[in-house]
Amino acid sequence: MAQPQPRRHAGLSATFGVSGREITPPVGIYSRNWGAARHDTATSIHRPLTLNVLSIQSGETQLILIDADLGWWRPMSLFQRFQSRLLDQFALEPHQLIFALTHTHASAPLMDPDPALPGSELQEEWLEAVYQSAVATIQSALANSFTGTLEWHSGSCHLASNRDLPEPGGDRFLCGYNPENSADSTLVVGRLTDSSGSMRVVLVNYACHPTTLAWENESISPDYIGAMRETIEQATGARAFYLHGASGELSPKHQYVGDVEVADRHGRQLGYAALATIYDMNPACQELAYSGVMESGAPLAVWQHRKYLPSREVLGIQSSVDLPLKDWPTADVLEQQRAACEDRALQERLRRKRDIRRVLGDGTTHVVQFSVWKLGDAILVGSSCEAYSKLQTELRARFRDRTVICMNLINGTIGYLPPENKYEFDIYQVWQTPFAKGGLEQLIDAMEERIREMITRYTGHGLEWGVLARGREKCGNHRSSPRPE
Repeated sequence: MAQPQPRRHAGLSATFGVSGREITPPVGIYSRNWGAARHDTATSIHRPLTLNVLSIQSGETQLILIDADLGWWRPMSLFQRFQSRLLDQFALEPHQLIFALTHTHASAPLMDPDPALPGSELQEEWLEAVYQSAVATIQSALANSFTGTLEWHSGSCHLASNRDLPEPGGDRFLCGYNPENSADSTLVVGRLTDSSGSMRVVLVNYACHPTTLAWENESISPDYIGAMRETIEQATGARAFYLHGASGELSPKHQYVGDVEVADRHGRQLGYAALATIYDMNPACQELAYSGVMESGAPLAVWQHRKYLPSREVLGIQSSVDLPLKDWPTADVLEQQRAACEDRALQERLRRKRDIRRVLGDGTTHVVQFSVWKLGDAILVGSSCEAYSKLQTELRARFRDRTVICMNLINGTIGYLPPENKYEFDIYQVWQTPFAKGGLEQLIDAMEERIREMITRYTGHGLEWGVLARGREKCGNHRSSPRPE
């Protein structure tokens, strides 16, 4: 047989910066995220919320990744104002910035103050504090840069389960653990080490809704992500990031509780799985290569570690695709329905639906933007939607020779993207989403196109941007941001 291929991780050698700050909102702030909740404001703090920044620079290309223990933007226009200020502050183009949410359901909502909601008067000051923390953390990361290597490795974790459960004796689906269906257990871990070999960052890409804590919980909490960060940071001394995966139909088996210890147990489960994946990795900047045979009691195949040169290729693009919309009522009609409704759970559903409709407008399609970053031999891709895990399983199947990091809820929040074969069923994610059947599949195809363009046209000495831009013009509804800095 041919010489065995070395075991090598997808790697990137570049200049990095890392920093983090606490962004915990005050007790008493409006924090009702569940229709079934009987409380409106937070009464305590379980664990602090964190905002982390990772800056990446190679040559003239600079990217900024922000990971924040926040839930979702309501509405999208609030994020757009937030993003615009950050881009102006640091003279960035949209493709250079990813603001990622961990999607905790136990924090203050990202929304403008509403005088009708108790504790909402604290919202504006807290959101400004989050913005100022983002600015200070980016500045700190950029000011304390170092040369390092980011390498990725895949493992698994069984925290996530399928949450589309046919109702016993009914004709609808419930949102909760379905023991009959499998769940994508893929865990992708990034390890960033500096030139001395010290571990500086651990990035955990995993798909599982942080819905451990629900209507009975009155505490501000990052849900399981808090204990995950603590577990990793205590073991490694590195800063832990959480990159929320395509979790549209995935959540913990045991969830919807008020007991914060359950969330901590979930976090330790994911944290230890990430640590196991790290300890299965080669040493930094080394590959495991076959070196020959040692004759002994048996002929022994000898594999040894040897250095390799990681890629220095970094590129970020932002593209988009027009997705079809359902025939929903206008935002004004939805607000009238909400105002006339006396059921708190139904009010909350109508409030969210109204906010989404305001963002989408009254057209028949909506332009969904997505980001694609090439980080050496790895690809990071994500959108503002809550895609089902089909997005990550499909893209990883189409790029088996690449490490693919897939993310939901980056750069805003819009709605779910279920697979087209789910639209015939009465499922929460199907009736909640504003997108019509087939949207997920269109997004996957658009992402694949951009990834293939990026892989084939980026030479390592600069992108042939004019050629790539002209190619996009022939691809119909896909759009991209201007040339990188």
